[in-house]
Amino acid sequence: MKLHTKHSFILASESPRRKEIFSRLNIPFGVQPANIDEKVEGSYTPEDLAIKIANLKAIAIAEINPDAVVIGADTTVRIGKLLLSKPTNKEEAKQFLKLLSGRVHNVITGVSIRGAGISLAFAESTLVKFYELSDEQIDAYVESGDSLDKAGGYGIQTMSGLFVEKIQGDYNNVVGLPISRLFQTLLQLQLIEISKGVN
Repeated sequence: MKLHTKHSFILASESPRRKEIFSRLNIPFGVQPANIDEKVEGSYTPEDLAIKIANLKAIAIAEINPDAVVIGADTTVRIGKLLLSKPTNKEEAKQFLKLLSGRVHNVITGVSIRGAGISLAFAESTLVKFYELSDEQIDAYVESGDSLDKAGGYGIQTMSGLFVEKIQGDYNNVVGLPISRLFQTLLQLQLIEISKGVN
């Protein structure tokens, strides 16, 4: 299946994981991190918070690229009533993983689409259950340095995927971008089209 678009796309993210996932659409796009302050005042549901930050990222880049379609995204992890973003240091990463050990948590990614007269956002949620983790497993993973740039302190696509007992929902959403839902949304908005024929 080939896709085509008349629009210029920009992914407002510095995440190599989001870049890799978005590239599966096989349409031209640029990458331009928003570098915004992600601290948001007020009380939000996890879904609304992820959408709020995704919107801030997309708006910041759309304002300086008015002719482009900008995609912003933000991922957070909810365990009980707690929201876990990116850990600030190794000790916090270990605390996050101890919280997740043996329990079900919710990975939520907000996605914002801005440009070409479009202003739309949605949130996708995936349930993830971890095995019981030993201190040895947690310490070894955190010492690898992999946990510090990832919401919840882990990346399902790396070695910490070995901690996952099961998931319910979109795997790519846990990695950082629910590409299937984004694909369907871009089709519905007619921002991308499926090429006809066999060329």
